[in-house]
Amino acid sequence: MVNRVASLGDADLVRRAIRGRGDGFEELVRRYQRPIVSYVYRMTGDYEAALDLTQDVFIKVYGSLARYRPEYKFSTWIYRIAHNTAIDHLRRHSTRQQELSVKSADGETYERPLASDAPTPEQLSERAEMRAEIEDVIDALPQGYRELIVLRHAHDLSYDEIAEVTGLPLGTVKNRIFRAREAMRQPLRERGIDRA
Repeated sequence: MVNRVASLGDADLVRRAIRGRGDGFEELVRRYQRPIVSYVYRMTGDYEAALDLTQDVFIKVYGSLARYRPEYKFSTWIYRIAHNTAIDHLRRHSTRQQELSVKSADGETYERPLASDAPTPEQLSERAEMRAEIEDVIDALPQGYRELIVLRHAHDLSYDEIAEVTGLPLGTVKNRIFRAREAMRQPLRERGIDRA
């Protein structure tokens, strides 16, 4: 039974949840909890807040399932809810956003380690080093650019989906992602990474 539920599409899971089948909503949570925590964390810079806000996101999702329209991708819909929840949180807590990087006593900036699915320790180490370098460059971007780059490259959303999630016009999304990539190009080259 669990395998059957896991093989269903998001819209089918939503229908199951609306009909009162808990396994439908549980599967949606299983699929989206980690990506939503990651996304909200990148927006807020506060892991504990990201966990709490993700709970809020799923409460909102559950309460709004009947309003979900299956002609739209569920992933776009849930990211939109997460985006709005994180923005509301940032507005309520007007203090500056914490950065994902940490400063050592000697003033060097290091990226907090992020989980990786690398199959070997060597690949894990190489990917972690490169990822830390890339994340450091991403973290130096202005918030508006950083969020779009994360949605595009870390969460694989299309330009249309990003426009829907952020409420920005499609042209603005494309322009800001282009500018963000241009802003990243030279710092990445300086770190020995030739792709931006």
